[in-house]
Amino acid sequence: MKFNHIKYIVLAALVLPVVFFSACQSGKQEQAQAVSGESQTITILQTADIHGQLLPHQEFFIENGTFKFKERGGMANIQTIFKQIKAENPGGTVIVDGGDLIQGSAVAALSEGKVFGPIIKAMEYDFLIPGNWEVIYGDQKMRQVLTSYGKPVVCANVYDEASGNMLYPPYLVKEVKGVKLGFISYNDPEVPIRQNPAFSKGLSFTSVEDNLQELIKELKEQQQVDVLFLVTHIGISKQVHLADQEYIKGVDFILGNDTHERIRQPIKGKYAQVVEPGAFASFVGRLDLEVADGKIINQRYELIDVDPARYPADPTVQKIVEEQLAPYQDQIAKVLGYTEKPLYRYLVVENPMDNMITDALRWKTGADVAISNGFRFSTPIVPDATGRAPITYGDIWNMLPVNEQVKTGKATGQQIQDWMEQELHNVFAEKPLERFGGWVIRFSGMEMTFHAKAPKGQRVQSIEIGGKPLEPTRVYTMAACLRSGEPDDMLCRMPGAEDPQVKDYTVHDVMTEYLAKQGTVAPVVDGRAKALDLPSPVLSQVPNVAYVFR
Repeated sequence: MKFNHIKYIVLAALVLPVVFFSACQSGKQEQAQAVSGESQTITILQTADIHGQLLPHQEFFIENGTFKFKERGGMANIQTIFKQIKAENPGGTVIVDGGDLIQGSAVAALSEGKVFGPIIKAMEYDFLIPGNWEVIYGDQKMRQVLTSYGKPVVCANVYDEASGNMLYPPYLVKEVKGVKLGFISYNDPEVPIRQNPAFSKGLSFTSVEDNLQELIKELKEQQQVDVLFLVTHIGISKQVHLADQEYIKGVDFILGNDTHERIRQPIKGKYAQVVEPGAFASFVGRLDLEVADGKIINQRYELIDVDPARYPADPTVQKIVEEQLAPYQDQIAKVLGYTEKPLYRYLVVENPMDNMITDALRWKTGADVAISNGFRFSTPIVPDATGRAPITYGDIWNMLPVNEQVKTGKATGQQIQDWMEQELHNVFAEKPLERFGGWVIRFSGMEMTFHAKAPKGQRVQSIEIGGKPLEPTRVYTMAACLRSGEPDDMLCRMPGAEDPQVKDYTVHDVMTEYLAKQGTVAPVVDGRAKALDLPSPVLSQVPNVAYVFR
């Protein structure tokens, strides 16, 4: 899986001549400006984890301990921010998206990501990277969608499995106002495990460490880059860990993605600083750097709320968004039921949205326990002045963007406890490299208390199923969703399930039937999962840093 740097630079230049030629030309024209001792202001704008959200929507905030919901987001509104800031710093702004763009909404799923090509092509992005969910429609469709952007795509650790060739250039070098910027990008090496295994068939992934030092040396010594960025889709804990490792010496900033954290001031590691700009097109990260003689002499960071009242939709991009949405609007807008309580998915341990989903799954299957992954995506559904809000077909896609078959199986109490220990370790491991995507597993029919900070294998304090203490030798029935490509005995990443059965209905079928039966629901956080050693609610799992989600 070796790569030839010259090959990839030439390939990128051939595919995207305007981008790379303009960078070279601007360097020649602006080199005269970079007189020794003079400073230049460079602006980096970053979006991340948009998850298919094209329009303004309700967004979750916490203020003085109280949950608040405000309208935020919109791709056309982001374009307005891009244009305004580029006008403030003409010729000095670079714009990047950090992945997980084409999954997470109805229009994303129904079009298999195709709606994003025309939209991204019309926007001001300089380059984009793939995230862990870009593989959701399969290898070939991912490639087609990313090509349709008409922008550079950068990634140093995703390979074509058959040929062993790197799929995209590992880095991008851009000269801005006489300052040479380098961007190295990485996707999550654990994509084949985090996502349904079938999604990434045909691709292989290597670790960040495999080629990072080599690329840093090349960019700093051969390319003579002044300021160096890593754009990584590996999660905040691993990104903070990476910033403390000596082998990244030479990197100035890690532009992080994946965990939807709203970093409002850079987290300073030993060798680099880390930022991450929230999710769902609700925020844009803005980093302003003052650079003189190739060195950063001053910096400012801001997390910009994409408030439609402040940043009205750019008419050109809005028109394209509406055109792309039009074929799906009637289907997406169909009302399936109503909620009297806000439905959201922002808390690490338990959320009302997932309580509703797992309750529905247990209701349909009659299982003792129904389980679901600790997903992070989906925008809130918030009752209006009437006291309720519709739950639409589009909302179901936001909550469950993979419409898999329902799967049931049987497991002993001991299997369930051992599995929960592993899942808790995935979320709360003291060592960042042992953390593994998502939040605490969601469930119905079970209650669990745990110590998040306890050693591995000792976190679970109590489990009750059906109101009675877990019996290690008793066999319980369980319901979950099929993960395409997983072994038959796997149930939501729990191995060894007995009598696995794939049902003839999907999780969307279950939600449609459940909402039709209930009419109006009112899910709340009811304490079915409790961390005994963390303040409630748990809003973030970032360890040992001065950061508060808000």
